[in-house]
Amino acid sequence: MAGGKETPRQKMIGMMYLVLTALLALNVSKSILDAFVAIEENIQVANENEFARGQEKYFDLREVSQDKTQPDLQKKASKLMETVEKIDKITAERIKLIDDIKIEILSACGEDVTTVGTPESIIFKAYDAKSPLKPTRMHLDHVSGKDKYDEPMLVMGINEDITKPVGRGMELWESYNKYRGELTELIAGSVIVEKGQKKFYFKDPKINDWKDFPDLQVKIKKAIDAANVNMDDKEAIAKIYMGLSKMEKSEVHEVPGVHWIGKTFDHSPSVAALASLSSMQKEILTARADAVSLIRSRVGGGEYSFNKIMALAYGPEIANQGDEIEVQVLMAAYDSDKQPEVTFNGAKISEVKDGKGYVKTKASGGAEMTLKGEITIKNKSGIPKTLPWEKNIKIMKPMGTVSLPELNVLYIGYPNKIDAVASGYDQTVLSGSGVSLTKSGTGWIGSPAKGRECSITVSGKSSVTNKTVSLGSFKFRVSRLPDPSLYWGASKDGEKGSRNETRLFAKYPPEIPLNASFTIKSWELSIPGAPGAPPKGSGNQLDGAAMSLLKQAKPGSVIGFMTTVVGPDGIVRKKGGAFTL
Repeated sequence: MAGGKETPRQKMIGMMYLVLTALLALNVSKSILDAFVAIEENIQVANENEFARGQEKYFDLREVSQDKTQPDLQKKASKLMETVEKIDKITAERIKLIDDIKIEILSACGEDVTTVGTPESIIFKAYDAKSPLKPTRMHLDHVSGKDKYDEPMLVMGINEDITKPVGRGMELWESYNKYRGELTELIAGSVIVEKGQKKFYFKDPKINDWKDFPDLQVKIKKAIDAANVNMDDKEAIAKIYMGLSKMEKSEVHEVPGVHWIGKTFDHSPSVAALASLSSMQKEILTARADAVSLIRSRVGGGEYSFNKIMALAYGPEIANQGDEIEVQVLMAAYDSDKQPEVTFNGAKISEVKDGKGYVKTKASGGAEMTLKGEITIKNKSGIPKTLPWEKNIKIMKPMGTVSLPELNVLYIGYPNKIDAVASGYDQTVLSGSGVSLTKSGTGWIGSPAKGRECSITVSGKSSVTNKTVSLGSFKFRVSRLPDPSLYWGASKDGEKGSRNETRLFAKYPPEIPLNASFTIKSWELSIPGAPGAPPKGSGNQLDGAAMSLLKQAKPGSVIGFMTTVVGPDGIVRKKGGAFTL
């Protein structure tokens, strides 16, 4: 821009451009630093909100622990308060540690950290041991060296190696991770168990390395499943653990193995470093508020107390195929420490658990019956609230039917197919006398014993009540399988046959709808006037001698076969047949 061949005027213009560019760069840097100041201010406001959220649940629980009008709840809340106090102790330690590091960074940058509460001071409200969970309130817009980064790196112990922090940086990292483990373990172990029940617990898996967010979720879930965590706490513990998890090592600007402390504070301006520390305080206060809220939910609060939730689905107990079904799904809340009182037809029922009363009665009346009663629950002051309840139930008249899709008799030695339906019940049960019954797909197979008749009883079973009711008994005749017809190829006994056909078959004609298989064991061919002994063979295949004799027979001749046949019942039958050539 200012080369040797340029005129003095051109050189002057070039210098002006250079100065202007430098000024613009300074202005951009100032804008970025001011942005960090604004971000840190928003984080401090968020910290106050998270602190207040946790305090609200803390005081709610403490109120219950001091309420002598409800001894059982007071005892339970007092026990839970012990855990909350431990949580607040370890939380305060981390808040104080981070505040101390902030002050060290400001001091290293030459800032005034002794003046408090004046319009120009950085420290607006100093850390107070009487309120140990509240971070120091600062105004970073009063920091003069906002762009200093050597000092924060020195304090955080990464001035020599960003892959291996030392000093305050490593102290902060280890303390932060230890807090994650201590907090989640306290939450899991705070569940009050009944006598003889196994104590709940969670062991910190110390997860600081993962491929991606889903991988982190999988690892946390695996650790939770490996412990004995209360079902109601699993989601909350996973959320808290995840919110306090940071990747220990990563690649930054092609430098592998950079520690999280190095990645966060390397060449970080003082105001940016302070904002990062405030953000860690917010994560800690958020985790603490979530933990206290979860523990607070284990005892009742408000006008009516609820410490358990459950999913409920209401709909028809039994439906026929093709019916439109409507199911109502809702989330119900109840207090496991104060069960409701339920009445039915003016009488108090005895079985009440999980916030529900169990009414048992017999179905009676016409097509529909109506059950009515009242349910009562008391508020925190012991004042009862009563509401009516009503349930309509349609009454189905039980009836049973049996159909045999093949015949109206049962055959010995044959797998008789049986279909049965117990109307009004979701399960059909069959039993037999003189016949064995086995389930096959959606139906049954009936195998009768030798005799003249048998009976089948149809029963309906309700999966709701688990009761079985007999709906009727049905008698059937028992018979041997009918003899099959003899076929020469496609021709049936008495029909015209083909002298070129080489196979014999024994089977039922279409008018007998039984699917029974018969095997031809032997055969003998007879042709009137043929010389010599008649040809014989085994199986259903005609041999060469028989085929030669058939070719010599005159057209119109009537030839005969005598066969030995065995059916599925094992009975050996003699079956003959005559065919016209």
